Amino acid sequence: MMDLRNKKVVVVGIGTSGIDACLVLHKQGAIVSATDALSRPASAGRLGLLEERFIETEFGGHTEAFLEDVELVVVSPGVPKDSLPVRYALDHYVPVISEMELGSWFCRGPILAITGTNGKSTAVTLLGEIFKKAGRDVIVCGNIGNSLCGEIDTITAKTAVVLEVSSFQLEWVADFSPRVACILNITEDHLERYKDFDDYCRAKFRIFERQTGRDILVLNHDDPTLENVPVAVPGKVFFYSLSAEVEGLFARDRSVYRKEGERVEKLFTMPDCALKGKHNLENVMAVALMAMSQGVDIQTIVEAVRDYKLLKHRVEYIDEIDGVVFIDDSKATNIDAAKRALQAVERPVVLIAGGRDKGGDYRSVSDDIKRKVKKIIVIGEARPKIEDAYRGVVPLDSAVTLQEATLKAFRASRRGDAVLLSPMCSSFDMFRSYKERGDVFQKTVSDIRAEKTGKLKAPHADI
Repeated sequence: MMDLRNKKVVVVGIGTSGIDACLVLHKQGAIVSATDALSRPASAGRLGLLEERFIETEFGGHTEAFLEDVELVVVSPGVPKDSLPVRYALDHYVPVISEMELGSWFCRGPILAITGTNGKSTAVTLLGEIFKKAGRDVIVCGNIGNSLCGEIDTITAKTAVVLEVSSFQLEWVADFSPRVACILNITEDHLERYKDFDDYCRAKFRIFERQTGRDILVLNHDDPTLENVPVAVPGKVFFYSLSAEVEGLFARDRSVYRKEGERVEKLFTMPDCALKGKHNLENVMAVALMAMSQGVDIQTIVEAVRDYKLLKHRVEYIDEIDGVVFIDDSKATNIDAAKRALQAVERPVVLIAGGRDKGGDYRSVSDDIKRKVKKIIVIGEARPKIEDAYRGVVPLDSAVTLQEATLKAFRASRRGDAVLLSPMCSSFDMFRSYKERGDVFQKTVSDIRAEKTGKLKAPHADI
C-alpha cells in the first residue's frame, strides 16, 4: 500500500466510484484531481463534493497536461485500457490501480469477493442475506452498486464485506487479497475488450493471485475453465459440483452434500424458493461454502435461501396475459446468461434478443435455442449477426424498437408460452443501461394488459 500523503493522484472516470475514490484519496492526504471523457458524467449531482474539497476536474476529454507529475492513477470500472491517462501512466512508469484496489487498502473487515461471467449479483445478494439472517454486520458492494471506496467509513473489523467483482475491476489490482474468493463460471464475454478468451480468463484469475495460504478459493468444478485452473492458487481450494463428488459441496437431484476427505454428509435439501434452475443451485452451493467458511450454520443458510427475493431484471416474472407469461431477463447481457434463462423457464419461449454485440459466438447455444425457442424477435446493432447465427435453426423476425418487439412476440405466442426478454447483448446501442431496457419492456407489458383488459395484473404464474 502506498503512502498517499502529498502524492499527486489522478482519478479517471468521474462516476459514482470515481467520486468515492476521490473522497478516500483526499481523506488520506493526497493531492487529488479527476478527469472524465464525458462532458457531463452520470454523477453530476455529486460534483459539489469535489468542489468543496477543491479537487480539480477535467471534463470532455483527457489531456497530458492534466496528468503532468502524476504519481498514481486510479481508474474507474469500464475505463478503456488504451485511454490516454492509462497509456500516459504506463509510458511514464506510474502505478495504475482500480478504485476497488484503492478501497481494499483501507477496508478493515474481511472481504468475501465473488466474480464470474454470470450469477454474480444473485450470489452476492444471497450471501449478504445469509449474513443478515445470521445476525452479522454485513455490507454488499462493488460492481453491484455502491463502490467499496464509498463504504469504507462504515466498515469495521467485524463487518463482512461481500464484494461483487468484475473483470474490469480486476485488471488493475495489485495487493487485492480477499479472505474468501469465488469464481462462479467463466464463459465468453467482453471479447470486444479482451484480445481473446484466455485474456479474459487471466483477468478473472487475478481475484486470487494475492491470497495467502490462510485464505479460501471457491470454484465451480463443472466449469471446464475452473476444474483445472492453469495458474498457481495460494489458498485452500473448495469445489462445488452438480456432477461429481468433489472436496467441498456436491448435489444429487436437489439435495446438497458436503465431502471432507472420505466423509460424506448430507447438509440440506434445496427449499421451495424463488431460485429456479440448475445455475441457481450452483449459486446456492457457492455461497453456502463461503458462508460456512465464516462460521454460519446450515439452518441459517437454508432459511435465507428459502426467503430470498429475485433481483429485478433477472428472470423476473412480470405478468400473464391470455395465458402467456412475460419474463424480464434484461440483465442477460451475454450469451451464456440467456442460455441459463432458457433452462430456468419451463415453457416454450418466444425470445427477444439483440443489442450491442460483445463478440461472443451465438451459435454456441443453437441446441438450446432449437429445443426451447419457438421464434426470435431480434433488435439492435447485433441483429445481422444474430440472424446469421440462427437462420434455419428457428423462425426469425425483427423490430426497430423494444416496444415493437414485445408486441410481435406476444402476437407470436400462444397460451402456455413465455415471452422472454433475454438479449445476449449489452444495452448501450438503444438504452443507457440494462435496467432502462428492462423498465421499457415492463412498461410495454403493462400497456398490453391495459389495452386488452384494463384490469390489474394477473396472479403469479409458474415459469
